[in-house]
Amino acid sequence: MISSNNFLDRLELDVPIIQAPMAGTSNPEMAAAVSNAGGLGSLGIGASTVDVARGMIQKTKSLTDRSFNANVFCHRSAHPDPENEAAWLNMLAPEFARFKVAPPEHISEIYTSFLADDEMFHMLLDENPAVVSFHFGLPVQGQIMAFKRQGIVTLATATNLDEARQIEAAGIDAVVAQGWEAGGHRGCFDPDAPDARHGTLELAYILVKNLSIPVIAAGGMMDGAGINAALSVGATAAQLGTAFIACDESNADAAYRQTLKSDGARRTVMTRVISGRPARCLPNAFTAWGGKVSNDRIPDYPTTYDAGKALNAAAKSAGEHGFGAQWAGQGAPLSREMSADQLMQNLTLEMQA
Repeated sequence: MISSNNFLDRLELDVPIIQAPMAGTSNPEMAAAVSNAGGLGSLGIGASTVDVARGMIQKTKSLTDRSFNANVFCHRSAHPDPENEAAWLNMLAPEFARFKVAPPEHISEIYTSFLADDEMFHMLLDENPAVVSFHFGLPVQGQIMAFKRQGIVTLATATNLDEARQIEAAGIDAVVAQGWEAGGHRGCFDPDAPDARHGTLELAYILVKNLSIPVIAAGGMMDGAGINAALSVGATAAQLGTAFIACDESNADAAYRQTLKSDGARRTVMTRVISGRPARCLPNAFTAWGGKVSNDRIPDYPTTYDAGKALNAAAKSAGEHGFGAQWAGQGAPLSREMSADQLMQNLTLEMQA
């Protein structure tokens, strides 16, 4: 295990800032910029093919010689349910009809969990990033030990103390304490279990008091004051995601960026209708529609995402941008438009101030 005292040194962190691996916005350019500025950049490769993921890692290596993180999804595989999936498409049919497009004839699991993807596992061993992190659960013990034998630092997300204790028992090096405020997908191991909805600082403090491994606070932090608050409760570092969405390097499209600057940024919502798992998003036409839908009617993740992506494509082709996965946390109103390097400089100065 890595103690808090040498954790930052092991990751080559000059400042205790980690860029969250938000799929859809993170990319090699952003990850490298954050790492070059003294933090830990991250790549979200959980929804990527092995070849795409390898290319992202290699591109990041070409842009920085510092440590960065590659994040994968350890969700349970979707349970095929043709009847429920057909009913879901039937419910969505009127929304597709608005854009003069028929819904897909069927939907399926659009990407593979790391738990069932040996090729992704071996690719990570080959490419050997300094850090590998896990979301939605944990890999098998043999995979964890293989990463550790290569000197790869491992992180995993927890939304409560029970998950964090499983992470520690598995030999993971540090835990990411994801608060209810955080944007994007909840890292809960079981999306159908009751969610305690711990705030970031509360959860980080609980984990610091109960674990012997470093705790990284995640959710709601957008400036140096927020990072200092996390450090004040014992967190070793802070992970920021929404703060980087408006950066120059981000993959966020123009509509996403515009919504981030709108009044809607003050009213982010937790929704399952986009992907099948709870995720915090900027309010849009899809989340408004989903507000009327019972969770027990939604197919498994990521099968639901297959339908969501098809609907978003249909909407965008008609000039409507309100059906995308515009992930953002409750700190969204504090977003700033600048380069990732400039943001890192600002965060560092704010922490010192």
